Amino acid sequence: MKIAIIGAGAIGGYVGVKLALAGEDVTFMVRGANLTAIRENGMKLIMHDGSEHIATDVKASNNYEETGPQDLVILAMKAHQLEAVASDVPKLFGPDTVVVTMQNGIPYWYFHKHGGALQESQVHSVDPSGTILQNIPARRVLGCVVYPASELVKPGVVKHIEGDRFPLGELDGTISDRVTRISECFANAGFKAPVLDNIRAEIWLKLWGNLTFNPISSLSHSTLVDICQFPLTRELATNMMLEAQAVAGKLGIEFRVSLEKRIAGAEKVGKHKTSMLQDVEAGRAPEIDALVGSVVELGRLTQTPTPHISTVYALVKLLSNAMDLDSGYVRLEKRPDSRAPGQQSCSVSSV
Repeated sequence: MKIAIIGAGAIGGYVGVKLALAGEDVTFMVRGANLTAIRENGMKLIMHDGSEHIATDVKASNNYEETGPQDLVILAMKAHQLEAVASDVPKLFGPDTVVVTMQNGIPYWYFHKHGGALQESQVHSVDPSGTILQNIPARRVLGCVVYPASELVKPGVVKHIEGDRFPLGELDGTISDRVTRISECFANAGFKAPVLDNIRAEIWLKLWGNLTFNPISSLSHSTLVDICQFPLTRELATNMMLEAQAVAGKLGIEFRVSLEKRIAGAEKVGKHKTSMLQDVEAGRAPEIDALVGSVVELGRLTQTPTPHISTVYALVKLLSNAMDLDSGYVRLEKRPDSRAPGQQSCSVSSV
């Protein structure tokens, strides 16, 4: 199968190496240092057990037209990066090209074949101009939820931390030939890719934690276990999750785990920095609108109050705006004049 993966970061690199080693014809659509590294050395994957795997026969390109039609296109960048590449993606389309979206949060295609009064509504927070939907039609899309954790340690090198599950689903819930084919392709590469008849419910289940713990962690510079064990932030997380559950309920979504179990699962992860906190510390644009702003928008569409989510959204958007204006990052560091545990200062720097 000819597969183009747009982005060779933590998830794109992990998926691409495994698919290539399983015999698929993989092309990474990348730029800059990643493009050079992959062309010179292939794409390297370091698994959680320390084993190393190098896909040397993968291709890397920044020329969509030259790459040409693919059987499968995997969108492996963050949601807020989609619009920048949307107009180039159609150059990879043939008559039957399938697109798998691997973004966190509410996707741009959410209301396609949704049913009800909101069917075909646009999610403005993730696709404000409609450019993404116009160039990457929802009819080509299979929904996907990404559960593995990995990191890009340097250009052309990805380190896998945990997980191998990528549930897939048609937007109308049918079990089609194409979703079965892609599921089998992923399984052949060593992934768990069950076909679900309600991919939106799975999206909400992961989002339930992301929309809560990501922004709280980025504002407080705290890990998952810290948030869950500190009474005030545990209460805030609970209130945000209750609001999200109410929004999802208006859209026909039922969660298959309890709120208490979802929080307990986050607490069990321990001293883990969320991706949004890592972005804030590194000076990267955090993934806010797809994770948080979209839920505020869906709350308005369904006439469901989201006071706690809206407040946290405003604060984290302000933080992101301040970082952008000053080209800076925000990081919590220990005071240089103290060795006492727990005595820390917040470092705000420009990059």
